[in-house]
Amino acid sequence: MEFFKQVDLDWMGKAKYFYAMSLALLLLGLISWMAKGGLYYGIDFKGGTLVYVRFTGPPPVDQLRAGLVKEGLGTSTITPISDIANPNSNEVMIGLEEQGQGTEALDAGKTAILGALHATLGAGEAGKQDFNAAGPGAISDALIRKDPLSLGTTAGDRYAQLSRQITAFRDKNRQGIVANLGDLAAAGATPAVIAVLRDNFYTSNFAIINVEIVGPKVGAELRRQAVYVTLYALGGMLVYIAFRFEWVYGAAAVLAVFHDVLITLGLFSIFHYEISLTVIAALLTLVGYSMNDTIVIFDRIRENSRLMRREPFHAIVNRSINQTLSRTILTSGLTFLTVLVLFVMGGQVLRAFSFALVIGIMVGTYSSFGIAAPLVVAWNHWRSEGVSIAVTGTAAGTKIRKS
Repeated sequence: MEFFKQVDLDWMGKAKYFYAMSLALLLLGLISWMAKGGLYYGIDFKGGTLVYVRFTGPPPVDQLRAGLVKEGLGTSTITPISDIANPNSNEVMIGLEEQGQGTEALDAGKTAILGALHATLGAGEAGKQDFNAAGPGAISDALIRKDPLSLGTTAGDRYAQLSRQITAFRDKNRQGIVANLGDLAAAGATPAVIAVLRDNFYTSNFAIINVEIVGPKVGAELRRQAVYVTLYALGGMLVYIAFRFEWVYGAAAVLAVFHDVLITLGLFSIFHYEISLTVIAALLTLVGYSMNDTIVIFDRIRENSRLMRREPFHAIVNRSINQTLSRTILTSGLTFLTVLVLFVMGGQVLRAFSFALVIGIMVGTYSSFGIAAPLVVAWNHWRSEGVSIAVTGTAAGTKIRKS
């Protein structure tokens, strides 16, 4: 499929505009980076605690923020989690950077967040446990003590099974929150069992869905490994392209990809998206995608160099880009539409990941013909000038000057 036929655009004549746009984006990212004191790393890289909380209704974000500040957790972040597919998830993510060292500090961060939640949203009834935070063991112990089904010696196994059944109903059917213990009748609980549960538990309007804890040493190691992985990928591509084409092609391709990564990171700083492990995966994906598009153009340049020996090199490059233009629109356009849908509808958890892909596809596509190809043309022009100087010097009886 070809969208364009007999295209004759002078891409190399517009290379200065591509360079100017890239330079502007790089400068904006650098200014934002310096103004904000660096990139905004997620818990994966800087260490800390993430607590995912689900509510029975819309999350009281302002009340939560005021409560966390009151409890001395003003540095914590609250991120609502929702998407188009599930706009009423009623879930927030509370993040707290690690304060101090060691596992004790991490456990203290988790305890501090949970304490602030109960202090802000209410601690419930005195002497009773929060049913939405109770595990099968706590529920089973309460039932064994009262034995509402009069099971006698077989109470242990039967109540353990019933407790697992009740918690499975709560977590899967009610998304972790039971607003009324009477609803447990649908899980097989008899009125006598429900009465015992009401004597020992209360139902809160929120539940802790998940807790993630990352130590600072692990975060620093992950950050270091992420840099190494990206550099190893670029180094491997440089070696391969230098072997498959020429070293100048490999250098131009790697510089273009490095340019793509820097612009993406700069936009992450401008829009204040956090860098996490999934974002590193997205960056490596865009590195491979951009390199693939660049290789297609380079391969066509090599083919045309044999067919158009008498043509100037910049004309060969323009012809090669024009010949692959339809292919670029098909692949990049389709991929862009896919990641754009992921960005719009993927929800808060995938927002940074999909943002990296959206930016990477756009920047990686234009850098293939706007950065990598002009670099090869500039090198070829400089080398040709060197050869011309050498030939002129020989004719005049002077010493040959090598390029």
